[in-house]
Amino acid sequence: MSKRDEIQQEALDIATSNKRCGLAISMGVGKTLIGLQYIDFFQQANMQKLRVLVVAPKLSIFDSWTTDAAKFGISLDNAEFTTYLSLNKKNPSHYDILVLDECHSLLTSHHIFLSQFSGRILGLTGTPPRHHQSEKGKMVHQFCPMLYKYITDEAVSDDILNDYRIIVHKMPVSNINSLPVNVKGMQFYTSERKSYDYWTKRIVSAQSKKQEQIASVMRMRVLMDFRTKETYVKKLLGDIEDKCIIFCNTQDQADRISKQSYHSNNPESEDNLQAFKEGKISELSCVLQLNEGINIPELRAGIIMHAYGNERKSSQRLGRLLRLNPTETAYVHILCYKDTVDERWVAEALKDLDPRKIKYFDVNISSYESSTL
Repeated sequence: MSKRDEIQQEALDIATSNKRCGLAISMGVGKTLIGLQYIDFFQQANMQKLRVLVVAPKLSIFDSWTTDAAKFGISLDNAEFTTYLSLNKKNPSHYDILVLDECHSLLTSHHIFLSQFSGRILGLTGTPPRHHQSEKGKMVHQFCPMLYKYITDEAVSDDILNDYRIIVHKMPVSNINSLPVNVKGMQFYTSERKSYDYWTKRIVSAQSKKQEQIASVMRMRVLMDFRTKETYVKKLLGDIEDKCIIFCNTQDQADRISKQSYHSNNPESEDNLQAFKEGKISELSCVLQLNEGINIPELRAGIIMHAYGNERKSSQRLGRLLRLNPTETAYVHILCYKDTVDERWVAEALKDLDPRKIKYFDVNISSYESSTL
């Protein structure tokens, strides 16, 4: 039995021994297969008579469920699929087993369904809520408490996943007046620093929670649109010799970063992806996480333009680079604006990873920003 098989069996044994259970399983270990084995365990014991509801954040996730079920010969005949958005539309009394894929997506609004559901609950996640008193933390603790954890660095140590190194590139926002601003039909130019400071002051001076939220969203949007990171990425790509994927913020940014992009509005996306997989091109820019079923051979380098303060998105993107042979090492470059909220976001995104594998590099953009911005 391989180490991966051992971990899957350990997790399954705990899940089947508890009526309500959450499993925090690292990417690449087989979280979906554990969920399928859980369903199969109880269906076999009850002659396939149990009614199952599988819940996930988006419908596309269920492709891997049905594909893996067929691959491993597990029946889903009595299983239904729904999203968290539609969960409350279901009748709790119609189901015997509830599997919550990406259970960190639970919200207080789901309490209506879950409090009325009397069957077995299995929660699956690679990134359990970090704060137990948060909305998601309370929901997970009540309905699928984490009884088993196997994190990314454990999977790396056990040679299930390949090793990694993270380089955080810290750079200042630009002081050059290069950003166009249109106000009442008039146009003027401001700098990234002035724009950032403006929205920060709007957050501080907000008179209501709603005003604060709007200003915070606007500040995040302007940060994502600043061109300093784009300028630096193009320089960075020239120094990376391995096949490299770039996770961008918008489709326009992806198109600006690389001639070969992958997103819903690019008719050449699938051709670009295939060429990237085959090694005919060495870089590919994309916006959202690629489908989990897509494997890109020899992908050793990645650039994350924006961390969002969201460890789940960062974990998913890191996971794209942890599919090499266990003897190899992947390099992940994360861009971060100094003296901004971006520093806190990056720190939050990396909090659960091994600090010995994270290095920080101070970027001096003054030598090239004036000629490229």
